[in-house]
Amino acid sequence: MKKAELVFIPAPGRSHLMSTVEVAKLLVDRDERLSITFLIMSLSYDSKTACYIDSLSAACNRIRFIKLPEDEPEPNKFLFALIGTQKRHVKEEVSKLVIRSHLSPDSPPLAGFVLDLFCTSMIDVANEFGVPSYIFLTTGAAYLGLQFYIQALHDEQRVDATQFKDSDAELVVPCLAYPLPAKVLPSAVLNKEWLPAYLDQARRFRETKGIIVNTFEELESHAINSFSNGNTPPVYPVGPILNLNRDGDLDVESGKRKDIKQWLDDQPLSSVVYLCFGSMGSFGADQVKEIAWGLEQSGHRFLWSLRKPQPKGKMEIPSDYTNPQDVLPEGFLDRTAKIGKIIGWAPQIDILSHPSVGGFVSHCGWNSILESIWFGVPIAAWPLQAEQQLNAFQIIVELGFGVEIKMDYRREFFYDDDENIISAGEIERGIRCLMELGKEKVERLKETSEKCRKASMEGGSSYTWLGHLIHEIVDTIP
Repeated sequence: MKKAELVFIPAPGRSHLMSTVEVAKLLVDRDERLSITFLIMSLSYDSKTACYIDSLSAACNRIRFIKLPEDEPEPNKFLFALIGTQKRHVKEEVSKLVIRSHLSPDSPPLAGFVLDLFCTSMIDVANEFGVPSYIFLTTGAAYLGLQFYIQALHDEQRVDATQFKDSDAELVVPCLAYPLPAKVLPSAVLNKEWLPAYLDQARRFRETKGIIVNTFEELESHAINSFSNGNTPPVYPVGPILNLNRDGDLDVESGKRKDIKQWLDDQPLSSVVYLCFGSMGSFGADQVKEIAWGLEQSGHRFLWSLRKPQPKGKMEIPSDYTNPQDVLPEGFLDRTAKIGKIIGWAPQIDILSHPSVGGFVSHCGWNSILESIWFGVPIAAWPLQAEQQLNAFQIIVELGFGVEIKMDYRREFFYDDDENIISAGEIERGIRCLMELGKEKVERLKETSEKCRKASMEGGSSYTWLGHLIHEIVDTIP
C-alpha cells in the first residue's frame, strides 16, 4: 500500500495553527496511508501554543508535532522575517524525515509541504527536496481570487493598488458577483509598505501544486468557478474547517465557562446579541463607552467579550480587564445587570451554539463567519484589520444575510495609534437591524447553514474535493 508523509508548516500563533490542525485531522481520518509532521514556529508572547500542542500530541493519530528553535527578529519586521529565519531549521528537520524514510521500509516517503499562506518562502525548501508545495488558505476563496486579481493588475497593467486608498472607486473583480468598493480592499493592498509582500505572496501561490481553501462550494460558488480558466493552480474547497470540539480552547476556566452557560440558559430563545472581536480585538476607552451606550439604548440582551488593548508598541495579545467598570460608563453595569453580561475571552463555540443567542456583532474573521453560518447566527459586521472588510462585504452584499455596523471600518493593531470612533447611535442601529432581521435574510442564512453542514458529509461537495486532493497527493507519488 502506497504511503505518504506530508510536512505542514503553519504560521506562528494559534489562530492559524488550529485551523491547520483541523485540515490535518481531516486528511489522516480520511486516508490511512497519510502521515503528517507539523513544524511549529513559536512566538515569545504566545505562551498558550505550547499547551495546545501538548494537548494534541497524544490524541492525534499519525500526526506529530516538532517545535522549531525560537529565533525571533525585530517586531516591525516580525512575521515574514521570523519565517525566513526558520528555513534552516526546517531543512534540518525535513532532512531527518527523508533519511528515516530511506533507512526504514515502514517510514512513508515525503510527498509534499502544506504551507500557511504566510509561509510561501518555504516553497524554496520544498523545491530543494524535490517535492510539491500546497498552500492552506485560512481565508475564503474570494480573498484568493482578489489577491490574484490585484497581482495581475500590478504586473500586467502596472496599476499601483495603493492609489485606491480613500477612493470611492468600485472594482469589477472576476471572483465577485458585485462590484467591490475600493474602501473594503484588504489593508495590505492599500499600504505601500505591505503591498510588495502581498504581491509576492500571490506570485508564489502560482508556483504551487494546489491551494486548499477553508470554504465550501455552495458558499462561494462564484469565486470557485472563477479559477476554472486554468490560470491558477487547482483550488480545493474542503471546508468548513472548524474546531467544534474546542481543542486548544485553553483561555476560559471551567468555572467561567459554566457561569456563561448558566447565564445563557436563563435567557429567552434568540434574545441575546453576542459581541466579540477575535483574539486581537480590543478598543480604547472612548470606543468602549460608545459600544456600552449603544447596547443600553438598543434595549437588547447582550453578552460582550470585552478585552483590554495591548500596551502601545508591544507585540502582545489583548488581555482581560481585572475590573471592567474602569472603562465602562458610570453606572452601566448596574443599569444593565438584568439584561447584560460582560466577559473576557469567550468560549465562542459554546456561545454561538446556544439557542438563546440571536445575533453576533463580529470583526468578520473568516473562522468566526464560518462558525456563525454553521450555527445559523446572523452577523452585524464591524471589521478591524487584514481582509475583514472584504469578508464583511461578502456576508452583506454577496451572500445577503449580514447587516452593517460599518463595513469599511479599519484599525490596524500594532501600527495605528489613532482610532476612528463609531457612535453609540450607529451601534444601536446596527444591533436593532441584527436582532430584528428580515424574514428573507433569515431564510437565506438557514439554507446556507444547512448546506454548510452537508458539505463535509459523505457525498457532499467538500468531501468530494478532499478526495480529489488526497488522490493528487498520494496517487501521483513516483
